[in-house]
Amino acid sequence: MNMVTIRQCRYLVLMGTWLIAVGSAQSSSPTQLTADVFFRDPDVLEAVLSPFGTRLAITTAKAGSRIGLLVFDLEKGGKVTRAAQFSDVDVRGVAWVNEEQLVFSAVDFSEGSGRPDGAPGLFVVNADGSGQRVLVKRRMSVVEVVDGYRRNRALDWNHRLLRVPYPRSGESNEEVLIGNVSSNSGGSPPYIHPLWLNVNTGKTRNTDFQAPHGVVAWMFDSKGIPRVVRTQVGTTRAAYWRGPEATEWRKIVEGDLLTLPFEPHTVDDSGNLYVTRQQGSEGYRVLARYDFERMAPSADPLVSTPGFDFTGQLILERGTGAAQGVRVTTDGETTVWFDDSMKRIQAAVDERFPERINRISCRLCGRTDAVVLVRSYSDRDPGRLWLYRLAPAQGQTQWQSVLPVREGVAPGAMASVDFQRIKARDGRDLPVWITQPPGVVSGKPAPAIVLVHGGPWVRGGHWAWNPMAQFLASRGYLVIEPEFRGSTGYGEAHFKAGWKQWGQAMQDDVADALLWAQQQKLATDRACIAGASYGGYSTLMGLIRHPQLFRCGIAWVAITDLQLLVKGSWWVDDDTSDLSRKYTIPETIGDSEKDAEMLAMNSPVLLANRIKAPLLLAFGEADRRVPLAHGNRMREALQNANQEPEWVTYPGEGHSWAMMKTRIDFAQRVEKFLAKHLPLEPR
Repeated sequence: MNMVTIRQCRYLVLMGTWLIAVGSAQSSSPTQLTADVFFRDPDVLEAVLSPFGTRLAITTAKAGSRIGLLVFDLEKGGKVTRAAQFSDVDVRGVAWVNEEQLVFSAVDFSEGSGRPDGAPGLFVVNADGSGQRVLVKRRMSVVEVVDGYRRNRALDWNHRLLRVPYPRSGESNEEVLIGNVSSNSGGSPPYIHPLWLNVNTGKTRNTDFQAPHGVVAWMFDSKGIPRVVRTQVGTTRAAYWRGPEATEWRKIVEGDLLTLPFEPHTVDDSGNLYVTRQQGSEGYRVLARYDFERMAPSADPLVSTPGFDFTGQLILERGTGAAQGVRVTTDGETTVWFDDSMKRIQAAVDERFPERINRISCRLCGRTDAVVLVRSYSDRDPGRLWLYRLAPAQGQTQWQSVLPVREGVAPGAMASVDFQRIKARDGRDLPVWITQPPGVVSGKPAPAIVLVHGGPWVRGGHWAWNPMAQFLASRGYLVIEPEFRGSTGYGEAHFKAGWKQWGQAMQDDVADALLWAQQQKLATDRACIAGASYGGYSTLMGLIRHPQLFRCGIAWVAITDLQLLVKGSWWVDDDTSDLSRKYTIPETIGDSEKDAEMLAMNSPVLLANRIKAPLLLAFGEADRRVPLAHGNRMREALQNANQEPEWVTYPGEGHSWAMMKTRIDFAQRVEKFLAKHLPLEPR
């Protein structure tokens, strides 16, 4: 495999100018689509080809009140079978065991994200819908009897699917790898012991995968043979390797909770290990092969994405486990194929769907009868599934449309997304996403919403269709999404520049993104700020630190009390671990004692009297990540300052809105709030 350097995704480069030209020619009034278009459940969640491409499994809520499993028979005129459907849970996590059988899990968030119904369990079903049975119990009952098998014959709920081995041609696969999960005290991840589970008999057999103490994750090759284990004992993390001919595990890396010199990424069937490591002054992550002679990652990377951390996967050929290509995300997703036959398939798909991202997966790859599943999408289009056959049989078409990912979304009415790199006030590179409202006239700025992502230690944006950004743009607002320091995906230096900078340099980055957009004549001087979780915290601090920039704020599931976050309370139940509060939070956010003054100076609940702009606050009543106490304390502090916020809480919801009715209600409240406090001016 030769070294691959992937720069900014070509799709965004191609789309930028084209979309601006189209936008300028459109109607000057934004299309007012209803909120449910953006926030209802998608029509397609998962789509997976069977091992040899004779069937396609899709999870969808179409033609049912809950998400079920459909199987398309690709060899019998496209016959569709509803293979699994429940009245009280949704099907998730579908995987083919062999050409005739699938396994899946089931979840229920019908009462909100804060009321999870326990473990998702594991079910098996035949492609024609027969033979459904419970392999692993859910913590709460779905059905007591399925096809004559009682639930108490299934494994307990503390088992989860780890890996489904690739079926080999001529072999009948009927076993999957599951993990027996045992919880640990003090906030350590659960330990996992793997077992083989026969999906036909429900019987298990022990593995001979003897591993070091404290295994929290396993990495298997395509045959289900473990090659890497990750361990965590206290604050020490490590990874061990066992090669094809080895009988003992060998430690290859060790570090603490915040620092690991490199991370195991992928194993193949030939005994190769691929890892990610940092490179250069900004610490961008690259993909490299592990050198077992040197006991270190290779000095020469295999895949480099300048300006971005390597984020993606090696694509391994089904059946052989050999590397066929690499799929990475820079600004958008792109795939580089090493295999000539896959290069030709990708070229044919890209020719049919130009200037879009076309993700392909195939079965019988390299043969003339290959079956290819395509998901084609863009910033304006959530996507559509297609089947492509190189040599269609009699009665088949070469191209067959399957389903749109979200029916009712008209790409022509959606907004364009652009990616920019600007300079923050101290000179740091600052990636920024810009979603321009439909019908924007070049050179005429629009009122802006600065939408701050949560985390904060995550990446916020991608070149793809995003429901909240598109919803706000459809109402005529320019949406600005900064990847402020502390965001991941843009190098270790950018990530660590956000440590102990809540409300400070991180907040300046948010303000600088808006100031840049105003200087570029993209945004007017009329703007609001919005966000969830850390984004909600940033919304509050934006109104406190930069009141001249923002006319209003919308904060949901927002962190408001930094001492409550970093120290916790006996009286407030949350899911932040003791390990995090003792070892990682003091380094990344602040120490409750040593940094008490800094935390107080940047804690919104203590600065509520400085908020003068209208504010919408929303919280989940069952949130354990940011408990409702954060909201109640902030609301009380604002009331004491004679600044009553608009207020809504959602019973049952946790740190995200799981119920569609919640998502739609909240979106409608946001729309009404903005119409009042940031009304559009006639164009």
